[in-house]
Amino acid sequence: MRRFEYHEPATLEEASRLMGTLGQGAFLLAGGTDLFVEIRERLRSVAHLVNIKRVPGLDRVEWSDRDGLRFGALVTAGQLEASADVAARYPNLHAAMRALASIQVRNRATVIGNICRASPSADSIPPLVADGASIETFRPEGGRSIPLAEFFTGPGRSVLEPGEIAVAITVPPPAPGSRRAYLKHGRRKAMELATVGVAVSLDTADGICTGARIALGAVGPVVLRAPQAEAILTGSRLDAATIEAAARQAMQECTPISNVRSSADYRREMVGVLTRRAVTQAMEQAA
Repeated sequence: MRRFEYHEPATLEEASRLMGTLGQGAFLLAGGTDLFVEIRERLRSVAHLVNIKRVPGLDRVEWSDRDGLRFGALVTAGQLEASADVAARYPNLHAAMRALASIQVRNRATVIGNICRASPSADSIPPLVADGASIETFRPEGGRSIPLAEFFTGPGRSVLEPGEIAVAITVPPPAPGSRRAYLKHGRRKAMELATVGVAVSLDTADGICTGARIALGAVGPVVLRAPQAEAILTGSRLDAATIEAAARQAMQECTPISNVRSSADYRREMVGVLTRRAVTQAMEQAA
């Protein structure tokens, strides 16, 4: 392991200043489950490690009927998995947390760290995109609230600027009649990156779908929405033929690649399979 300088700021202001002045070799430490592996295997060249674990206020999970869900940058996947509010109101996010890595990793890895890694196959991103989540940032001149669907610019890249720190995720409260699901397909059941991940968030009233959001993971450079498939579902009673049409349309809206985990053709087929299953599962939960 190469030597690096260690910093332990007490405030966000101090952490932001360090990240803004130390240069490209500076990295934030929150959970560290990916970072330490990459340092040890020399996949990432780290000159400065900025530990934000002692910054107060970043470890909270909060729920309100008016504002919905909010959780900070130090909240782990295990905390969200154990949250009764998440399980009851955001079953797609809860399913994603249960599918992420192993229980040991979930109890250490932070959700915002998983998000900021900006991997198209990250389990945390599709349900949050489908639910209309935003990411809050801190910078001395003023933070931002960025829709998560607009946060990513490519694999491993985001709109964060030097010295800007992601501090919280906010998720709107579910509307009455909303139904949600997340399904992941991989080569094994645990400790596996998604070959394909599909999250759906449906709004319903009197048996009619009044709004639909579909987020597709691991089938593009970033997590993708499928707006034309969403339009097929919206305004319908979500019968089998409509769901099948939306699933086939979602297959056309993804841009998968072939790699060691799967061919592009297989990924596209699985988008159809998982979209069909996720919509069906979401509606069955409403029964």
